[in-house]
Amino acid sequence: MKKDTHPDYHLIKVQMTDGTVFETRSTWGKEGDTLQLDIDPSSHPAWTGGNQRLLDAGGQVARFNKRFGGLSLKKN
Repeated sequence: MKKDTHPDYHLIKVQMTDGTVFETRSTWGKEGDTLQLDIDPSSHPAWTGGNQRLLDAGGQVARFNKRFGGLSLKKN
């Protein structure tokens, strides 16, 4: 195997958005650096379920029904 083909793999600390810290191995930064996350599983909507809005934004459904409400797919 060739020398110097793999990046330096070392221990770093990862700080979550809620302040908890854990230690892991990574190629990011230098030995002992702390990676502060902006988004993590405790704060991202993909993992938390998010706050989905099912509201009709700006009356889009009403506007659609006004334009196309009289159309029918039935043949006469």
